[in-house]
Amino acid sequence: MTQNHECAGPRSAEQITLRSPGELADALPYMVGFHPSDSLVMVAVHGPGGRFGGRLRVGIPRTPGEWEELAAQVADCLVGGSVRRGGRPDGIVVFLCREPGPDESGQQVMERLRPLAQQVRIACGALDVPVLEALCISGGAYWSYCCPDRRCCPPEGRPLAMPGTSVMAAAATYAGIRVRGSLRELEGRLAPLRGAAATAQGHALDRAAAELVPRMLDGVTRTQVGAETIALAGKVLTRFAQAPPADGGPASDDWDDALVEDAEAAALVLGLQDREIRDIAAEWMEGPEALPALRLWRALARRCVEGYEEHAAAPLSLVGWVAWSTGDEPYARIALSLALRADPDYRFAELLHHACNAELDPETLRECLREERRRREQPHAAPPPHRRPGGAAKAGPRTRPGTGAPAGRQPRSGRIPRQRTAGSGE
Repeated sequence: MTQNHECAGPRSAEQITLRSPGELADALPYMVGFHPSDSLVMVAVHGPGGRFGGRLRVGIPRTPGEWEELAAQVADCLVGGSVRRGGRPDGIVVFLCREPGPDESGQQVMERLRPLAQQVRIACGALDVPVLEALCISGGAYWSYCCPDRRCCPPEGRPLAMPGTSVMAAAATYAGIRVRGSLRELEGRLAPLRGAAATAQGHALDRAAAELVPRMLDGVTRTQVGAETIALAGKVLTRFAQAPPADGGPASDDWDDALVEDAEAAALVLGLQDREIRDIAAEWMEGPEALPALRLWRALARRCVEGYEEHAAAPLSLVGWVAWSTGDEPYARIALSLALRADPDYRFAELLHHACNAELDPETLRECLREERRRREQPHAAPPPHRRPGGAAKAGPRTRPGTGAPAGRQPRSGRIPRQRTAGSGE
């Protein structure tokens, strides 16, 4: 089983004292930056005062048979990560978050997830770190798996505080921290288009792929294709920079989608499958270029419609990179997890996801990309090395034996799959 864990270390903030399970439940969205729907969240606790340390979030598998292995993985990940950062936790707080399904109550969700809570407690205990509290949050209420007293933990649960009224909400407002909806909503804004728009984009991708293959077979080089891709990306990026963003909500996605024509999106999505082109695109990561680039990569991720889902790994990785580079770690982890969901072997996303979770400083990679940009933009610069950040050695297009056609799965009849170069999964 493969799980993409999202870890975060302690954040510098004014100290806030949480005195009850209810205040813990209300604080959770502010700890991770969003409402973690369908998630297991664990928070390390240090010292006699109960200082919060590292955090970890992972999706809850639908199959209970996977829960025991998941519990062992997340316990080891959080405890091991805390030790590497210099402090073994004295305890752990666990949150299980899942909304009720049709004809289901929050109490039923709580009971269904009880075995998972127990397995997490056992896994943490095996590492000599006790679970101090385990809460289920579902349907606007919370339950404690650790409290046996029904007077304070009734079967129907305790209601969550009204949004914006908790101690943590007041402190977060004062500190300028905001919660940006639920995990499901944030992931949905990066999901492929649907309906007529998806059909039109699929046809554009088919045409672009069909035109690209003969050109490459006729001797058009990766350098030419790459130069065309970067020139087009720069043109569209300028368009985004000149068009003010909408309010940042879901309506802004429609605004951004309208700034990229289907043919342009198709050419960019296919071009970004080359690791070196993707790495050049990653140079738009800071200053006035960052926000337009983030909007463009999000729009391209949504254009990876049915039959081209794996192609989303490249733009989603770029979303994650720009978000991480600009300090938005929660959003970076969401985008990078989606990139790995699109292509579990996409090395670039793996490296960024690991670095972000390990709290490495993105400045190291930023400086490397700046140097590459300076080198390339010098009139008489030497050719760049064959390896770039997150890339592998140069190679031509892979082909299926005996066909001369690019390798890869055939998404559906008549559709040309992702044009992958050796190492393009990086």
